[in-house]
Amino acid sequence: MDLLNGFVALANFVLIPAIAYGSQLALGALGVTLIYGILRFSNFAHGDTMAVGTMVAVLATWGLQGMGVSLGPLPTALLAIPVGILGATALVLLTDKYVYKFYRAQKAKPVILVIVSMGVMFIYNGLTRIIIGPDDYRFADGERFVISARTFRDMTGLSEGLALRTTQVITVITAIVVVAALFWFLNKTRTGKSMRAFSDNEDLALLSGINPERVVLVTWLIVASLATVAGVLYGLDKSFKAFTYFQLLLPIFAAAIVGGLGNPLGAIAGGFVIAFSEVGITYAWKKVLGYMLPPALEPDGLVQILSTEYKFAVSFVILVIVLLFRPTGLFRGKAL
Repeated sequence: MDLLNGFVALANFVLIPAIAYGSQLALGALGVTLIYGILRFSNFAHGDTMAVGTMVAVLATWGLQGMGVSLGPLPTALLAIPVGILGATALVLLTDKYVYKFYRAQKAKPVILVIVSMGVMFIYNGLTRIIIGPDDYRFADGERFVISARTFRDMTGLSEGLALRTTQVITVITAIVVVAALFWFLNKTRTGKSMRAFSDNEDLALLSGINPERVVLVTWLIVASLATVAGVLYGLDKSFKAFTYFQLLLPIFAAAIVGGLGNPLGAIAGGFVIAFSEVGITYAWKKVLGYMLPPALEPDGLVQILSTEYKFAVSFVILVIVLLFRPTGLFRGKAL
């Protein structure tokens, strides 16, 4: 019985949160790796692109809620995601037209585009704070739990309860659908194959008649969509705060680089590596070990390597280790 209680506690505080968080990071990292693989620069504005798309979705959610529109047990924000995608798409396309396009025409080095994207990042962040403010907003509605801890205890008779939040289930399902759709698009459609060809060899792709501006346009459309979906799922699962999305840039980049920057499959794997590392290292294992170990070996302390305030430090350490010892990542992406 204690082993079952220990596994439930592990699932409740480590496995389920890490899977949900990993799904969010994977979607964010996919956007980063597409930009790097196709447009050939590291987009430091990606975290704040997520913030902008999510902000528009939050404002649209409030509007829908004010009109009495809802999805019953599901969050109303799911209806607002297309509006958020439109907002993020409009912003990134304007940014590309008036900022990035100039540097592409000049054949600027990737490091120049990285610096430019940092400037864009601060502009996006300031824009988000001006429009919606710097505060912490919760915009999730509908049913909070698929199953609550009390219900689980009543059903199983265990002393440890398992709580499965609706937002966690929605996150995983949405991530699976979005990733499947993206891989189908990249592998089965003519436009997707053009994007892959452009990524592999730009000069040969141009000689084959591929329109580079169309590839750039479609890339930004996909990146804006991925950023918005990832941002809304993260906001529903936790909350929306502009500065939080600025901080998310580190674990998202760490996920993309760990998996192999430029490799979509690697971005997904890297997202889960970072998520499980952050959650596992900052979790206090006292309760789980108390169930799993004999009474004589039960720990007195929290058995917590780092406090939750330092979770982003985990991403940074992993990022440094990977860059030092395997810069191409787990799936051999493009070396930095």
